[in-house]
This record gives sequence, structure tokens and C-alpha cells, in this order.
Amino acid sequence: MSGFVPPSRTAAIVVAAGQGLRAGQPLPKQFVQWRGKPVLKHSVERLAEVGIAPIVVAIPTGAEEIAATALDGITGIRTVTGGGTRQQSVRLALEALEGEAPDRILIHDAARPILPLTVLERLLASLDSHRAAIPVLPVPDSMAEARDGMMTRPADRAALRRVQTPQAFHFAAILAAHRAWTGAADAGDDAQVAQAAGIDVALVEGDEALHKLTFASDFAGTTPPIRVGTGYDVHRLAEGEELWLCGVKIDHSQGLAGHSDADVAIHALVDALLGAIGAGDIGLHFPPSDPQWRGTSSDRFLSHAARLVGAAGYAVGNVDLTIICEAPKIGPHREAMRARLAELLSVDIAAVSVKATTTEKLGFTGRGEGIAAQAAVSLFRA
Repeated sequence: MSGFVPPSRTAAIVVAAGQGLRAGQPLPKQFVQWRGKPVLKHSVERLAEVGIAPIVVAIPTGAEEIAATALDGITGIRTVTGGGTRQQSVRLALEALEGEAPDRILIHDAARPILPLTVLERLLASLDSHRAAIPVLPVPDSMAEARDGMMTRPADRAALRRVQTPQAFHFAAILAAHRAWTGAADAGDDAQVAQAAGIDVALVEGDEALHKLTFASDFAGTTPPIRVGTGYDVHRLAEGEELWLCGVKIDHSQGLAGHSDADVAIHALVDALLGAIGAGDIGLHFPPSDPQWRGTSSDRFLSHAARLVGAAGYAVGNVDLTIICEAPKIGPHREAMRARLAELLSVDIAAVSVKATTTEKLGFTGRGEGIAAQAAVSLFRA
């Protein structure tokens, strides 16, 4: 948290009364989970953290319960039921604050969850010399006016700005402006309401982080571009068992004992893949108590985990596997192991690393009682 301290008597309104239909979500987008918490909670939490109070949230009719759940853990928040348009919702929220009569008010759209403190600082500093201030960004693309699917004329992008929220106002001025609003249509933002009332609106630098969540693709892209998982497994060595490591059968005096073929290396790798996508562990998907998995090739487990990775929207970036044992020697089998894992994961062999180490005769692996394996994987969004 930075050292930013808002001026005293600064309140905030967060507009969360819309339905968010374009986002393609099962409920209004402001209540949908995004990066671990409801969209609405991100900005409200940030405003509360820096000491802005009171904060009024305008919500849809009948959304009291879902709003309370979304805002759980944040104290001092008030909600009001919004109106039929955004402008009406803001006016109702402003009127709910009239008793406190704050000096300054920030009005923010809940659909912009990331709220940089630098933007708040610029906005509130601008109110020292203006009655209204809004964050804007330049327009990077060429612009054109259009009608009926055809370009009518080019637009001067040098004169255009992308408008964001929060927008900052002297409270009394913006309340009066909203009460005086007579526009036949809804106001796109509060700056339009202010300007219609004769209030000059200052521009401050916005931030790309204030991106508005609007479409389904905005939510589909909330998963991180890279994920990492780790896995670890151990099996004991026993007489009369086959020894399978990384899907390769190795001639040895002992094999690994387990419910399946006990391929300790693949088991560690499966746990790493499942862990990277938050899908539990190998025992959850293939419980050792289930007789159908007795003696099963661990290749099946790895193929299953790879399918789940794909279904989650990811692809394997690389695999780093370490086998810990005194014997057998892994070196002579290393390339065959890499090739088999690459085949099962449908990746280039260059993305697969198989290493081996000993514990210098220490511990159960050092005594030749078992073999351990640890795996690390990286996934990238496909």
C-alpha cells in the first residue's frame, strides 16, 4: 500500500446496479468471481483500504443478499437500490449521502475492478482547482464516423479521449447537476451530467489498468497466462515386481510396489500437472481403494491429467523431473524416458527434462529401500 491519504470528507459511490448482459455470465457481472473475488469487491476494497468513507454502492433491485455476500469483510459500506438508468442510480446514491454532505465524491463503475492509487491521487489533486475531473487516455487507432455500415468521414483522433472512471467532483455541484438532468436518454457517465449543468471538467491521465469488464472474453481471460505445479511421490522397492519409470520398463533385480504399476516418476508428474490447474492430486482421480486401477499402467493417469490441462485452457510448457535413487542407473534410459513422456504429453522432447540424483547412501533411497521422484511443470494459456 502506498502512502496515499485522501483529503478529509471524501466519499465514494460505486455503481453496481446494471445487469451486465453482454458479459455472458449467469448473474450480473459485478457479482461474478474475477481473480479470486467478486468483481465489485475489488474496487470497493481498494477505496476502503485507503480510508475513503463513506462508500455507497448502488445495486440492482432485489440484490441485497448477493451484494452482502460480495462485500463480505468490508466494513462501513452502505447499499442503495439503483434506478432504471445509470444516471438515476447515481442520483439516488448521491441523495443517500446528502446527510453527510462530503466535500468531494468519487463515482466509479464496479466493472472496472483494478483501481490504481495514482489515478485517485491525480483526480483528487485536480479538485483543488476544478469542480470536476475525469481520467482519460489517448486514442491510439485511426478513427472514423460511420452510418449504416459505411464510413462517412474520418474523425480527428488528436481531439478524442477514452473516458474512464472513477470521476471526481465537488459533492454539492454534482448532486445539483444530477437533480437538474433532463436528458431524454441515459447519461453515459457523470462528466456528461456535470457538463450539461455548466461545470467545466478537467482531464487527468488515466491508466490502462482501469479496463472495463464488458464481454465474455474479459472473463475468459482472467486465468493467469502461466501456471506452475510441483509433485512428489515415493514407492518402495520389492522383489517380484516390474520396474517402470517414466513409462519405460527397466530391467532390475527389484521393482516398485504399488496399487498400479507404481511408476513413481509419472505419479509425481501427474500431481504436478493436477496441482498446476488446481485439480487435486492423483489419489483424488485414481483412488488406490478402487480395484479397477490395480496393476494399471500409469500412462493412463498421465494422459488423463494432460486432458484436464487442455480442458482448463492450458498447454504444457515444460517438464522437469528428478528421480532419486541409488539404483538402477538412470542415465542409460534417460532419452527413452524423455521420448515417452513427450509422446504422452504431446510436446516436443526438448520440453522434457529427466534428471537423477542420489542421497549419498542416506535415508530410505540411500539404503535402496525405495525410489522417490519430484516433478515441476509450467503451463501456458493455450
